Amino acid sequence: MGREISHVMGHLAAGWLERPEREQEERVSLLVEALNLKVGDKIADIGAGTGYIARQMAAPIGPEGILYGVDIQPEMVELLIDNMKQYQITNVKGILGKIDDPNLPISSIDLAIMVDVYHEFSHPYEMIRSICKSLKLGGRLVFVEYRLEDPSVPIKRLHKMSELQVLKEASPHPLEWVETIHTLPRQHIIIFKRVR
Repeated sequence: MGREISHVMGHLAAGWLERPEREQEERVSLLVEALNLKVGDKIADIGAGTGYIARQMAAPIGPEGILYGVDIQPEMVELLIDNMKQYQITNVKGILGKIDDPNLPISSIDLAIMVDVYHEFSHPYEMIRSICKSLKLGGRLVFVEYRLEDPSVPIKRLHKMSELQVLKEASPHPLEWVETIHTLPRQHIIIFKRVR
């Protein structure tokens, strides 16, 4: 694979996901805008944590859509569910995933997104294979990772990925690269679609 896998951020660090300066640092609103979400979309937020990004994606898909907030830590899934209740968001469902399977319905997802989590997958090949099975034909898979190519990004190297590395690791799967968006201050938005 050509890289070291990072450790998983534990639920005890969940406060970092909800830090007040996160929007300014990462511009999550620009990310959500770049995804071109549609009313009725079925979305999977893989490694959703507390649901910070899921909350922002819930409104554009409307009550007709559904967002599966997947995490492998039961404590994170509980935090996500609690946060959705607090914000009165009803179209987000918490899902407990496994290290090699997000436990999503087959061929049902319009868009699966992984924000700063893919580099932590202990079984990246198996997880992407499982995610691909959950995507509809033409469904999109989005990797959002801190840019390894940019030394000014103030994140440890182990928590960054290059665009080239993401393309390499996606290549064995039934995915076709669509585009890479560079509008975020620190991260790539690398988009693929399922082609078979």
